[in-house]
Amino acid sequence: MTEKDRLQELGNAPVGRLLWKYSLPAIVGMVVMSIYNVIDRIFIGQGVGPEAIAGLAITFPVMNISAAFGVLVGAGAGARTSIVLGQDNRELAERILGNSFVMTLLFGTFYIAMLGIFIDPILMAFGADEVTLPYAREFMVYMLPGLLFNNITFSYNNVMRATGYPTQAMISMFIGAGLNLVLAPIAIFGLKLGIKGAAIATDISMFISMCFVLHHFLNPRSVIHFKRGTFSLSWRVLAPVLAIGAAPCIVNTAGCVINAIVNNTLKTEGGPMSVGAMGIFVTFTQLLVTFVLGVCMGMQPIVGYNYGARKFDRLKRTYWMAVAVATAVCALGTLVAELAPYYIARPFTADAQLIDESIRALRLTTWMFWGVGFQIVSTNFFQSIGRAGKSIFMSLSRQVIFMLPLLLVLPPMIGLNGVWLSFPISDFFANVFAAFLIAGEFRRISRLTPTA
Repeated sequence: MTEKDRLQELGNAPVGRLLWKYSLPAIVGMVVMSIYNVIDRIFIGQGVGPEAIAGLAITFPVMNISAAFGVLVGAGAGARTSIVLGQDNRELAERILGNSFVMTLLFGTFYIAMLGIFIDPILMAFGADEVTLPYAREFMVYMLPGLLFNNITFSYNNVMRATGYPTQAMISMFIGAGLNLVLAPIAIFGLKLGIKGAAIATDISMFISMCFVLHHFLNPRSVIHFKRGTFSLSWRVLAPVLAIGAAPCIVNTAGCVINAIVNNTLKTEGGPMSVGAMGIFVTFTQLLVTFVLGVCMGMQPIVGYNYGARKFDRLKRTYWMAVAVATAVCALGTLVAELAPYYIARPFTADAQLIDESIRALRLTTWMFWGVGFQIVSTNFFQSIGRAGKSIFMSLSRQVIFMLPLLLVLPPMIGLNGVWLSFPISDFFANVFAAFLIAGEFRRISRLTPTA
């Protein structure tokens, strides 16, 4: 397929077939990565112990700090590239690519340095104690180099997809997950490196995956690629990128704050086993959310390109198809968590106390999870069309506007169950808020002049 054909397809091919073509590779790649993370945590839980699972749960919000910097640039670059290609401005798209790469390197150097210097205080702030801190610290210290490799891989994976290469984007994730799946058990069990072995295996895998992604953008035959003169930072180029990327960045940053509050409250109300149960809950829901994010990744270039080309009927059809798929996935997750929570918890641990606590957590946290897909797709929709303000409001709604007050009020009133119930209650209100914003946005779009 020629460069011209790749771009024209986004504006002319049937929407259903196009969403399938772009979403399927993203879904497969994301789910493979998520399955790797699940298996990796099973290896750690079974090979090191339940305390290691709790220690690993402490690192989730710290990893989100890295992810926040990554999506600030990468998600914004992907969405912005789609829009300007829809406006037939390839020169600007290549400047976005070059500027975004430089910013990713600058941000990566900063957060890795900060995490390296202040790792113990940061982990303690996120809920580590004398039992879990050694595991969390050992994992994070060895994981630090891989954070930058991971950011480059996933950030420019978005740009790959936005420029018409969904299959190559999937392959880059396969490379990382496949290598990790082989290297992790060797490092944990064969070399007896324990939890640090999992981190080292991830570092190696992400480095090789990053090399694949960079090779694509060094290839002059790619739709857009690195060129001399595109790396000089320009605020005019970066401002829209950072504005769009602010929403997912805020999601990850808010997630860090919420996780710190959740972990510290769980440590007080239930102890390390409750923190471990949180780790199992997060791992399970992340597997489902990555499927939804794969759908959103497929939706983003189609919506962004057609918004830039002012083909609004195609934009709306793509959005509603994505919502339908995402809702079905999350509804299935709700059913499994409510009806068979034991079979979610048991692969991670044989510890009866941790299994019991995980069963309770899963049943209480997920009864409104079926609506999470609608929230995620809507947030990504606003991001895809460059509506940074609404995307940020959507990002803040669930975790900050609704969940944070609930976490401060419910646990003092009803104890540990108050932590778990904060999740479904905030999901309910976030769904109502999302419906209100989407209705208003579609009214605005209906007043715009479409392409003839």
